[in-house]
Amino acid sequence: MIEISIDIKQLDSLFDRLKKAAAHPAPLMRQIADVMWDAVEENFAQEGRPRWQGLKPPGRPGGKILQASGRLAASIVPSSSADTAAVGTNVKYAAIHQFGGQTRPHKIVARNAKALKFGNRFARSVNHPGSKIPARPFLVLAPEDEDEIEQTVSDYLRGVIGG
Repeated sequence: MIEISIDIKQLDSLFDRLKKAAAHPAPLMRQIADVMWDAVEENFAQEGRPRWQGLKPPGRPGGKILQASGRLAASIVPSSSADTAAVGTNVKYAAIHQFGGQTRPHKIVARNAKALKFGNRFARSVNHPGSKIPARPFLVLAPEDEDEIEQTVSDYLRGVIGG
């Protein structure tokens, strides 16, 4: 007679490790948040994935879209908890660039000179009607980022089970 036997102790140990990892996924969430942060950095580096609408009028030579001062890109931070992974920013104007929209009408007043110059016209102040800002989503994941998150989870689970 031929017999096949399985040592259930090894399986129990494996399942115990998986249960502990599932109950305390904070290390995995930290890794996923870092992948997401890298993805957003890449969005800024490539000026969108897919590419963002260009500036009108065309921007300064060598300038990158959404990076005049670098403040927005530098404000992106990863965060994680026991069961979440996220990236975000606290910069007030981030939402209008992410989603697009219309700025409010406002008055522009000369501060450092006696008048403002628009074309051949001078004025102490002008009423600006507001600007239409196209959506330039920077807090997005491309398919390759999703693949990297999937690989990160696989690697984490392999590490948990010792494989």
